Amino acid sequence: MVDFLNPTRRSVLTAGAATGAAMLLGPWKSAHAAPPFGPVAEDKAMIAFGYVGPVSDEGWTWSHEQGRLAVEAAFPKIKTMKVESIPFSANATRTFKRFVSDGATLVIATTSWGDLFEDVAKRTPDVAFLECGALNQSSNLGSFYIAHWYPSYVTGVAAGLMSKSGKLGYVASFPLPAVNASANAFLLGAKSVNPAATMQVIAIHSWFDPQAAAQAATALIDSGADILFGIMDDPAYLQVAEKRGVKAVMWNTDLRRYGPKAYVSSVVLDFKKYYVDQVRARLAGNWVPERMILPMGVGVDADAWGETVPEPVRRQADAVRAKIMGGWSPFVGELKDNKGVVRLASGQRMTEDEINTWGWPVDGVSGL
Repeated sequence: MVDFLNPTRRSVLTAGAATGAAMLLGPWKSAHAAPPFGPVAEDKAMIAFGYVGPVSDEGWTWSHEQGRLAVEAAFPKIKTMKVESIPFSANATRTFKRFVSDGATLVIATTSWGDLFEDVAKRTPDVAFLECGALNQSSNLGSFYIAHWYPSYVTGVAAGLMSKSGKLGYVASFPLPAVNASANAFLLGAKSVNPAATMQVIAIHSWFDPQAAAQAATALIDSGADILFGIMDDPAYLQVAEKRGVKAVMWNTDLRRYGPKAYVSSVVLDFKKYYVDQVRARLAGNWVPERMILPMGVGVDADAWGETVPEPVRRQADAVRAKIMGGWSPFVGELKDNKGVVRLASGQRMTEDEINTWGWPVDGVSGL
């Protein structure tokens, strides 16, 4: 287990780096072998960041903000700019166009705005664009994401061992592939130690709505869930878990101070090295548009265990994490969806792309 926020526990990043090369889904295929952009002086470069939420969320956007600050620390002469809480509307396109008109050398979108972002990239081929969570590429547009499904599986193992009812609850944002992958991986981890485990999902149709997340958590606990998981950018459901005497696994950052007795772990993110590497490549004229999934141990991992997680649970879940770091995948068939249809044949292993675009809930998941 690694706490990305604790610099004394980062030795695992080196171990995970070997896995990273296998997670490169490939550079954009072009007739030109050379990178699309020449070098730029540090004091002439400007890196623009578009955020989906507020940097104060202590979640997804806060994690990306740490990456921007790392860029400023690594390149003291560089200029950066940011816009928070960009909507999924025409206002997004205007924001990205303003980045370009203000002289951006590299524009980074911290979530996928789809055509709202990609159309601006198409119209400005002399600017580099990087989009988190996207699938498309072009001669000046790359994409990246994190393999959050592996730490979700590891923490799911702990949940399966700790749950007394076998009923897990999930606070979801939207019915998206990222949510499917998160919820499915967590339940599969739990079912690996408790085959009877199930998961109920409630989607609140927002990434950041503490009131709605708290209401969803309350409903899940009232339905019998004794361990919660989710993909929220706030600690609301952890706070509910603490008050109700159940456990919770979180997302994005270490949030244990909001519920120290309830806190099991978190899927923690770290974009700092990736952003610094991307900016360094752009300055040197070596940047190329790629599709990259940052693997466990490099850009994402499970947080250090909470104070109430028993030692035998820690050891068993840590052993699973070690297997994954060694190349083992838990996403191997036979897998059925929640209607009993076989979606992955026996012995077949899901690719990273298939997990990243997971479009169906596994057996035992309800509400997605």
